[in-house]
Amino acid sequence: MAVRSETELIQEIERLRAELARREQESADKERQLERYAADLRETFKQERARSQELRRSYMATVRALSNAVEARDAYTGKHAERVTAYGMEIARALGIPPGDLPELEFGFLLHDVGKVAIPDAILYKPDSLTAEERALMAQHPVIGAEIIRGIEFLGDAGLVVRSHHEHWDGSGYPDGLERDEIPLVARVFAVADVLDALTTDRPYRPASPLSVAQEMIVAESGTHFDPRVVSAFQSIPDDVFARIGAEIR
Repeated sequence: MAVRSETELIQEIERLRAELARREQESADKERQLERYAADLRETFKQERARSQELRRSYMATVRALSNAVEARDAYTGKHAERVTAYGMEIARALGIPPGDLPELEFGFLLHDVGKVAIPDAILYKPDSLTAEERALMAQHPVIGAEIIRGIEFLGDAGLVVRSHHEHWDGSGYPDGLERDEIPLVARVFAVADVLDALTTDRPYRPASPLSVAQEMIVAESGTHFDPRVVSAFQSIPDDVFARIGAEIR
């Protein structure tokens, strides 16, 4: 085996040093490139999030405008849609509905009575009892509402609330006579929130009931009008949460 000269050894060491330096430079270049990619991704994410938030605000403004237009025809209910939405969102959270489902739920709550835009004023404002024919027409407002918002992609499953918010746990509701788990969960949540608001606000035919009385009436209807699991979630929420919502949204 040939023995390298001192000059050859020095040259080999220099070559190895140069190769190591080259590889270190390549590694540093790749690290800087990865850092640039990461910075670009962070910036893209921030921009997309900002656009998503702006789009969400736009959607919510549109839904609220439509909700307000519906409520303008039923002035005596005040801000019913906003209150019932706030109540419903609290119940949904207590029930453990995933946060990702809440935006569509909120849209459905706000638009629950959108079908009333097609109900004639003579029926909507009639001071006397409705005839059988008029009741049948009024009972179609969930179907009409679901049809109005059908195909609007950003509303997602909001139509489930709109169509089924008058269904009862025991099958005695309308328009489809659904019962128990046939009724979408979001509609079962809304049913409790809706009755809570109806009972605790003044109406032309009766004064508002205290929160405690409304709670007792809702619990009494557990298993008939309402899903018992939703009622249990409702009962788990502190009274001051509902009292605050009722006081703030007038």
